[in-house]
Amino acid sequence: RDGDGRAVDRQRDSARTAVRCAVYTRKSTEEGMNQEFNSLDAQRDAAMAYIASQKAAGWVALPERYDDGGYSGGSTDRPALKRLLADIEAGRVDCVIAYKLDRLSRSLLDFATLMATFEKYNVSFVSVTQQFASNTSMGKLTLHILMSFAQFEREVIAERTRDKIAATRKRGLFVTGKPVMGYDLAPAPPPFTGKRMAVNEREAEIVRAIFAAYLEHRSLLKVVKLCEQRGWRTKAWTASSGRVMGGQPFAKPEISRLL
Repeated sequence: RDGDGRAVDRQRDSARTAVRCAVYTRKSTEEGMNQEFNSLDAQRDAAMAYIASQKAAGWVALPERYDDGGYSGGSTDRPALKRLLADIEAGRVDCVIAYKLDRLSRSLLDFATLMATFEKYNVSFVSVTQQFASNTSMGKLTLHILMSFAQFEREVIAERTRDKIAATRKRGLFVTGKPVMGYDLAPAPPPFTGKRMAVNEREAEIVRAIFAAYLEHRSLLKVVKLCEQRGWRTKAWTASSGRVMGGQPFAKPEISRLL
């Protein structure tokens, strides 16, 4: 091949091996955002300098800016972060660069979720000032430790939620969801607020009859036929929108859930 042909091949190889880096910056408040050189610019400059230091490895900075000015790191509901995730899913990003870990997220749980998304699309993450890179052995170890703590946090939150629901139910208070067949919602007695479960005697008789029929026949289908014969229907209630819900003929799934 001639010299021009070899040059074209080198350009193609370079394009294939280039590591496309997206720089993400964030600032919690909008204070100072109108300055000519603000905190987001400083973060981006540091990230660009780091990318330049990796030029030999084929790192190149993407021209798109992912700047979230005035957004808290305690939530992932940020416009620039959403654009970044969309570009990652579209395969436009190979590496995400941030000034510090907390610029990406201050929540361990959210950070672990973001790292899982990055890993799914083979995207690495680098924190410039903390020497953290998810594509290194030490970075992977740190990431696994963070994931373990995030899983622990998820389980603790789940336990607290279950305990709160159980304690609420013990007091006869309504937690959330659809009203249950055999009960109505009534104002909770002082000092509680909200609603409590009060027995609806007419529906309670139907519920007892359904339980007795299942104990006798051990067949959901036979119980459904009994409900059809007697004209029994599921719990009817009025939603907050004013729409009447429920009141449908019993089917096997409804009987199973009720039991």
